[in-house]
Amino acid sequence: MADTTIKIAYLYEDLMNTYGDSGDVKILRFFLKKEGYTTQIDNVSLGDPFNAFDYDFVFFGGGQDFEQTVVAKDLPRHKETLTEYINAGHPMLGVCGGYQLVGTYYKTNSGITIKGLGILPFHTVFKADKRMIGNTHYTTQWGEVRAFENHSGQTYFDDQEMLQPLGDMIEGYGNNPQDKKEGLRYRNFIGTYSHGPLLRNINVAKAIMQMILEWHEKRVTA
Repeated sequence: MADTTIKIAYLYEDLMNTYGDSGDVKILRFFLKKEGYTTQIDNVSLGDPFNAFDYDFVFFGGGQDFEQTVVAKDLPRHKETLTEYINAGHPMLGVCGGYQLVGTYYKTNSGITIKGLGILPFHTVFKADKRMIGNTHYTTQWGEVRAFENHSGQTYFDDQEMLQPLGDMIEGYGNNPQDKKEGLRYRNFIGTYSHGPLLRNINVAKAIMQMILEWHEKRVTA
């Protein structure tokens, strides 16, 4: 009998959940149910054990500077499993803070540098004079996306051959005001500043669901 349970890890749900980011997981659960799957969602928080390869999808939402500082102290325990998971091409979505912490560092408004996991070569710097807030509109390989952004952190790629943007901006700022690019795509890792939640854009939700189902098939038949 086929295994129809999709396992989702929500990293630090109790700390990283701004602007309705948990809606991304709920939307995926809705579409997976329509396809005949049940969904198990585990909150992986401070001190909890975690093996990314036990899951079909990993979600990491956004948080404020204080919460990011708390999470950043606990997160290094999971660097090895997340590095292997991302590099193997398995699906993960990081939103805002959950995107930034996969990079090398985030310099806060108080001048403190929060060390990221350093899995991917990009960094983020707080710019007090440039709050990027409002509706966003951009194009992706899956079509157009509309969402909402609210961040002062500006993200820059340190290896533009390895990393690709998620989309090209039509309206809004995205990663930073200069590049006119939104988010990041590396294999099946997606990083984004899109709240709202992002996956109310059905085209993106269904694309990620397909990634999840492909990995699920491989995981349960391994």
